[in-house]
Amino acid sequence: MLLSQIKFGSFLSYSPRGSLELQSHSRTVRSNLKNDVPLDSGKLMSITVAEQIKRDLDQLPFADLFQVNPILIPTPSSSLTRVDTLWVPHCIATALVGQGLGRSVETCLQRVTPLQKASTSRPENRPKPIEHYDSMVVQTTIHEHNEILLVDDIITRGSTLLGAASKLVDTFPNAHINAFAVMRTVSTPQNFERIIDPREGTITLVGENTFRDP
Repeated sequence: MLLSQIKFGSFLSYSPRGSLELQSHSRTVRSNLKNDVPLDSGKLMSITVAEQIKRDLDQLPFADLFQVNPILIPTPSSSLTRVDTLWVPHCIATALVGQGLGRSVETCLQRVTPLQKASTSRPENRPKPIEHYDSMVVQTTIHEHNEILLVDDIITRGSTLLGAASKLVDTFPNAHINAFAVMRTVSTPQNFERIIDPREGTITLVGENTFRDP
């Protein structure tokens, strides 16, 4: 059964459209994140983000997501995982735990049925939360834990995270499950304000789809 709502936090934002310099630069930052590239400092994007969050945690609106010392569970990609394939949510989760932002990284959530990528689909064709839910399994390699934080690289509508959280609840019914994505999509160019834009919000099930606020 799908959850009706989950809480999420995000650190950065980007604009998928728009010709202004800042909008264009935000897409470069998104590409750096999706490929977890080394930045000018020589550190990977995932490590840089984790260090920034650790440094500023007390001032961030989503600080409570990490202050409960959760286990971090990376969300699986839309395709089936292959050996030696870059798994960015896992890189992010590992970097966060390396900064003391979480108890451990657990890869118990697996995709067993591939789905179409939301990033390359028209909005009406993006996989729905129930499709994400049905395409995942939980391999129970961990004991019941009170605090679980799902980790993803980018959140658009939140269908992946809501479907994943709902699947985890089936196995860990007493757990408190929240979500964190490094970057959130701001679909309307006029609403995009800045790249470093920490937010806390909700993903709500509305009919067969999700509504993300903000």
